[in-house]
Amino acid sequence: MLVFIIKRLLQAIPVLFLVATVTFFMVRAAPGGPFDKDRSIPPEVMTQLNKRYHLDDPLWKQYVDYMGNVVQGDFGPSFKYASHSVTELIAAGLPATLELSLYAILFALIVGLPIGILAALKRNTLLDYIPMSTAMIGICMPTFVLGPILLLIFGIWLGWLPVAGWGQISGDKILPSITLGSVYAAYIARICRGGMLEVFSQDYIRTARAKGLSTMRIVVVHALRGGMSPVISFLGPAIAGLLAGSFVVESIFQIPGLGRFYVMAAFNRDYTMIMGLTIFFAFLIILFNLIADILLVWLNPKIRQEIGGGN
Repeated sequence: MLVFIIKRLLQAIPVLFLVATVTFFMVRAAPGGPFDKDRSIPPEVMTQLNKRYHLDDPLWKQYVDYMGNVVQGDFGPSFKYASHSVTELIAAGLPATLELSLYAILFALIVGLPIGILAALKRNTLLDYIPMSTAMIGICMPTFVLGPILLLIFGIWLGWLPVAGWGQISGDKILPSITLGSVYAAYIARICRGGMLEVFSQDYIRTARAKGLSTMRIVVVHALRGGMSPVISFLGPAIAGLLAGSFVVESIFQIPGLGRFYVMAAFNRDYTMIMGLTIFFAFLIILFNLIADILLVWLNPKIRQEIGGGN
């Protein structure tokens, strides 16, 4: 297992390097600059700004200097918020984004797993067709559509929940979490159904049924561990998708997280902020995928044996 983890970490290094390199040159290739405003800036002021942030250096030198700083954990100063570094801004926005993602994935699991298990148990009945059809609708509905609909119904028409904020008013975390987690609840429901159906067809499940074990015991003790494997495989990319999807949700509900910083950085052409957030999100995606793979190996003895045999 340790060798497996070390190999995955070593594979992550060139991936992060490639992400940083591609992002650096794509950002620099975009038209305009970080100090382009509607109001013209005097040439001498622009010269000083470019000199301060080393934008007057050759592009190759900017790249080498930036990558050297990144290796040391320094993403540089923000062009928009001159008194703050990118690292400080990431530290400020990360708690809200992680909390939103945590609530969203918990909502997705709490809703998706029971629906998937029920649909597998009641295969080819209304209790299978209706939830799976609803899940398909949920998969097809993007967050930028679902969010305003929930906000309009529960926030404005019914007045049950706050329409914006994060942690300031009681209940203001409910709508963003449901908005972000609904799509993944639908995915988990369908994946769980498929995994459980595959497990239910195994001989040891038939043996358990022949022994007269209750359905609850068969599901919880015998089937759930195997049926959860596809869900766990999905969780790594799902959490990565939650982090990326938070951009839209944070903008809709005015949540002070990394997603809003990312959107604002794009509009402001804040090179260092875009670079720092992209690299940081890439790191989180790799980390959560690694955690999901470790859990999958732990749950599946066959994969454990293959890894052990390969080492």
